[in-house]
Amino acid sequence: MLEMRPDCERCGTDLPADQGGAFICSFECTFCADCADTLDELCPNCGGELLDRPARVGDALRRHPAATQRRFSGNDN
Repeated sequence: MLEMRPDCERCGTDLPADQGGAFICSFECTFCADCADTLDELCPNCGGELLDRPARVGDALRRHPAATQRRFSGNDN
């Protein structure tokens, strides 16, 4: 099950689990659309492809809430 990380690792933008606009690699590194575009859809951590993260809504989100640990490092990758 996806962690649904709450923020962009590169710029810190909030990425709510119930909305689109997040991009992830196979290790779930998470970036906003603007950062993913700047990174040419390649994860700076592992080199993997960044793809649209699906939204988690309704009862699924209530039963399986998004992660709360923020990953923004403050480094400009």
